[in-house]
Amino acid sequence: MTTKMSKQQNTFGPLIVDVAVPVGSYYLFKDAFGMGTFAALAWSSVVPAGRTAWCAVKERRANGLAALILFVNAVSLLLSFVSGDPRLMLAKDSGVSSTIGIGILVSVALGRPMMTAGFKPFLVRGEAAREAAWARLAGGSAPGSAAFRRSERVFSVVWGVVLLVECVARVVGAYTVPVDTMVWLGSVVLAGAMTLAFVVSRSIAAEPMARLLTAEVKAAEEAAKREVAVAA
Repeated sequence: MTTKMSKQQNTFGPLIVDVAVPVGSYYLFKDAFGMGTFAALAWSSVVPAGRTAWCAVKERRANGLAALILFVNAVSLLLSFVSGDPRLMLAKDSGVSSTIGIGILVSVALGRPMMTAGFKPFLVRGEAAREAAWARLAGGSAPGSAAFRRSERVFSVVWGVVLLVECVARVVGAYTVPVDTMVWLGSVVLAGAMTLAFVVSRSIAAEPMARLLTAEVKAAEEAAKREVAVAA
C-alpha cells in the first residue's frame, strides 16, 4: 500500500506543483492579500520556476525539458514585468507547449522521434524478449519493421501537433477571455489536450506497435522451437 501511494505521489507531484499551486496561489494573492492581477500572476509563477531550477541543480546533468521550461519562465517573467501586461503572463505558458511541440516534430523529421523514450517502457514491460523484438523492429530487420517505425513516428507527430494546437488555443484565450477565467481555463485546456493526445496516439500508433511487437516475439519463439527441433 505504501509503495502504491508513493508511486501515485511521484506521478501527481509535478502536476500539483505546476498546476494546483500556481492557480491556488494566484487566487490567494489576489483575493486574500489584495494584490493586483499582474502581481498575483507573477508571484504565483515563483514556485514552478523554482522547482525547475532545483531539479536542474539536483540532477547535475543537462535536462533539456527542465532547462526549456526554466528559460521560458524566466524570459516571459522579465517581459511581463517590463510590459506590466497580465495577459502576456498567461500567454507565456503556451510558449512551453509550442516549443516542445516543435521540438517533437523536428525530432521526427530527423528520424529520432522524441516521444519514443516515454512510451517504450509501457510496450516492452521490462521483458527481454520484447526488448529484443523492439530492437529488430526498430532496426529494420523484422518483417513488420516498416509499419512499426511508421507508427513510432505517428505517435510523436500526434503529440507534436496537439501541443501546437493547444498553444494556439491558449494564446487566443489569453487575449480574449477574462484573465480570472483564463487562469484556471488554461490548465483545463492543457489537461484536455494531453488527454486527447494520449487517446489518439494510443489508438492509431501505440496499439498497432504493441500488436507488431507481440507478433515479432511469437515469431522469434517459433523460430527458436524450429531450430531446437532441427537440432534434435
